[in-house]
Amino acid sequence: MALELENKVRSIAKDLGFDECRFSLAKEASHANQFQDWLDEGKNGDMKWMERSPERRKDPRHLLKEAKTVIVLAINYYPSRSDPRSSDKLGRFAKYAWGEDYHLVVDKKLKAFSAALKDLGGEQRFYVDYGPILERDFATDSGLGWNGKSTVQIHQSLGTWFFLAELVTTLNLISDEPVPNRCGKCTQCIDICPTEAITSPHHLDARRCISYLTIEHKGSIPQEYRKAIGDRIFGCDDCLEVCPWNRFAKASNEVKFTARDYIDMSLNDFLKLSEENFRSIFSRSPVKRIGRDRFLRNVCIALGNIGDISDIQCLERVAAEENQLVSEHAKWAIEQINSRS
Repeated sequence: MALELENKVRSIAKDLGFDECRFSLAKEASHANQFQDWLDEGKNGDMKWMERSPERRKDPRHLLKEAKTVIVLAINYYPSRSDPRSSDKLGRFAKYAWGEDYHLVVDKKLKAFSAALKDLGGEQRFYVDYGPILERDFATDSGLGWNGKSTVQIHQSLGTWFFLAELVTTLNLISDEPVPNRCGKCTQCIDICPTEAITSPHHLDARRCISYLTIEHKGSIPQEYRKAIGDRIFGCDDCLEVCPWNRFAKASNEVKFTARDYIDMSLNDFLKLSEENFRSIFSRSPVKRIGRDRFLRNVCIALGNIGDISDIQCLERVAAEENQLVSEHAKWAIEQINSRS
């Protein structure tokens, strides 16, 4: 029966909790050369891992010799609760970090998916944001949305609030058709970016991006971006929030993406965290990956931007007791508060 195998694969994906399952031919990625140019210009910043295995990243057939298909999956993470109140001197986390680390959640589903496909005769390699594959190219080629001007993938019913995952497989599945890019003349994502990191449609300079600066960047955050960071302490959703396609977004059914209590903790409470407490509170959270020092660095910047004289004492303690990275940002925060007092 026509499409019998494809329907079986989609059924497995649905049973595992994926919201979308599409198929693309395993071939060289559509923007492989542009990606290399982006790397050559140094726009990946500290993300040197992107420079490893260039051939494997460009073509999934270097990941799996007999690869025929890239199965592209989407899983919705849009939270059911509203944002914390901005008046409570809270730091903002990107919504993807409100719940359990998606790598842990999705990886478990991919292992089960791969095992099921093995029973159908397939050999697989699978990835969720950690493997050398240009996933948005294959998402676009498969018709799982289109690549927006912010470089974020957009889906006509999920909006921008979803994670991508891929299985490179030896199963020969019929490829799906791409969908039209429906961004039109809209530039809201470009216009709202606080640091002008989206330098032109479909071009992002990661070194300017607040998500990069607060998550991937390991050192001192450049002075010229600190005020623009505002109250963000882990990531930034501005270009996602304004996308008109999010009007169709619905809350995720995945309970492990449910918001955890830490999104309602005050900035001052975060500054008091010991290493042990940090690890406990952010256990199985994507925040844990950046470590306590970089997290406190971000908290200090947020307090420098929205704090007041009542926060000085806590910041002075941090400036005196913490390492150079944290101390430098605490001193900057004190200067900013004093300049407003």
